[in-house]
Amino acid sequence: MLKTVIQLLLTVAALAIVLNKTDIGRLTSLMSHANPWYLLGAILFFNISKIVNAIRLNRFFTSIGLRLSAWYNLKLYYLGMFYNLFLPGGIGGDGYKIYVLKKNHGLTAINIFGAVFWDRVSGIFALIFLSALLIIPSSFATLYPGEMVWIWVIAGATYPLSLLLTWLFYRQFMPVFIITAFESLVIQATQVISAWFILMALSATANQIDYLAIFLISSVATILPLTVGGAGAREVTFFYALNHLGLDVNTGIALSLIFFAISAISSLVGILSRIRHEKSGEPLPAASE
Repeated sequence: MLKTVIQLLLTVAALAIVLNKTDIGRLTSLMSHANPWYLLGAILFFNISKIVNAIRLNRFFTSIGLRLSAWYNLKLYYLGMFYNLFLPGGIGGDGYKIYVLKKNHGLTAINIFGAVFWDRVSGIFALIFLSALLIIPSSFATLYPGEMVWIWVIAGATYPLSLLLTWLFYRQFMPVFIITAFESLVIQATQVISAWFILMALSATANQIDYLAIFLISSVATILPLTVGGAGAREVTFFYALNHLGLDVNTGIALSLIFFAISAISSLVGILSRIRHEKSGEPLPAASE
C-alpha cells in the first residue's frame, strides 16, 4: 500500500510540475481543435502495434510449449493492457497474464515469466534502436555533434547484444529471434506513426523528427516503475527535452496526453470483453478457441 501511495504521489507531482509550467489555455486549445481524422489514424496505428505485440508474445508462449489461439491471446493481451494503466510501470498486466496462464494451463510460473519478460526486453531493444535512429537526424545532433558517434555505436550494437543475451539466457527463444526482432521494430514503428498522426492532428508540421525522437525516449522513461501506468513520466520527459531544444512544450504535452488517452480508450476492449463474459456467465475461452 505504501509503495502504491508513493507512486500515486509521484504521478500527481510529475503532472503538477508540468501543467504548472505549461500554458493551460493553449494546451486546451490545441487538444480541443485537433483534427479528428488524423486522430482516427493515430488510433488505428496504435492498435496495429498492439495486435502485432500480441502476436509476438504468442510466439514466445509457443516456444515454451504454451499454445494459445490468436483470439484468446489477443483478448488476454488487451485485458492486460487495461490493467497496465492502473499499476506502476506498465507491468501489472504482465503479472495478470502470468497468473491466468499458470492457473489455467498448468505451466510453471517461471517459464511463463520468461516468455513475458523476454517479450518486454525485445521491445526495449527495438525502442533503443529506433530512438538512436531518430536522434541522429534530430536537433540533438546539432547541439551535441561530438556525442553522435556514441549514438551510432548504440544503434549498431543493439541487436548483436540482443542476440547474445538471448543465446546466453533464453536459448529456447533463438528459433524465433529474427521474426520477433522484426515484429518488435514494427511495433515501435507503428507507434511512431501513431504519434506522427497526433502531431498532424495538432497541425505541428515543424520539427517533427525532434518530437518523435523525444516520444521514443519518453517511452523508455515510462518503463521505469516510478509512476502509475507511466503517467507523468512521459510528460516530464517531453517538458524538459523540448525546453532544452527550445521547442514548443505545449505541442509535446498535448501529444503525450492524447497518446495516453488513445491507449486508455483502446484498452477498454479488454475489460469490456471480461465484463461481457462475467455478465453472461460464460467461462473464459479455452486456449484452443
